[in-house]
Amino acid sequence: MNFNELNKDNFLLFAIKYYDNPTATTQDEFDEDLNRFKYVKRWLKKYDETGEMNSHLLLNHIIIIFNCWNDAAIPMLFYKISPEYWTYLKSFIVYLNRLPEFPETGLHDIRPNLNVLGILKGI
Repeated sequence: MNFNELNKDNFLLFAIKYYDNPTATTQDEFDEDLNRFKYVKRWLKKYDETGEMNSHLLLNHIIIIFNCWNDAAIPMLFYKISPEYWTYLKSFIVYLNRLPEFPETGLHDIRPNLNVLGILKGI
């Protein structure tokens, strides 16, 4: 299957292909890890609406996503998270030093949110 662009038809196959969690032995554990994308989206939406952020919990979910999918986590996160929250998401990626230098993509054009970076630097 060609993964040039993630979409609803190939996202699950992409997730399965790049999933690397040696401790997961059942589909339920895979689904639990996959649900973390929903949790991240939910927390970013809450921050956007209320200004309140549980930065430790959100950071924990993002770290686990990176642990399970490594570099494939970046396109998966940006596919699952709505564009209006990308500036917040990029802040976490920059904080974790997970922004790839090459190839230069549209991801590099997204500005990280300075408020979120400030919260993360205070952890």
